[in-house]
Amino acid sequence: MKTQGGFKNFFSSKIFLLLALAAAVFTSIVFSRAYYQEYQVRQEINRLQDETAKLESKKIELLKAWQYAKSDTYTEERARLELNLVKPGEKVAVISSNGSENSGQKEENKLEWESVPNPIKWFKFFFNF
Repeated sequence: MKTQGGFKNFFSSKIFLLLALAAAVFTSIVFSRAYYQEYQVRQEINRLQDETAKLESKKIELLKAWQYAKSDTYTEERARLELNLVKPGEKVAVISSNGSENSGQKEENKLEWESVPNPIKWFKFFFNF
């Protein structure tokens, strides 16, 4: 009968209360660490999914650009712009702006501006005169 009283006394003692409290604290700490690690993993997964989505869209964009670069349209455009080539049978019209009217006026303004002293040029530059 002493054993029943001993167990009853042990479970109602301060030592058992302290051990149970220590076990509860230890369990809660372990649980908190595991939860925080799981949270970090979820955050990393979300970040990686966002990065994957961005890379997929960039991949699609690059594939479209590559397909365009392989096309005859792109080749023709580059030949026209960079090499100044034309298709057989096309006529080229070159319009040059012969600035004979404006060039004389520009030269007069340039000569006029060169005769202005530097302090006045700086004043006009800073105060937009």
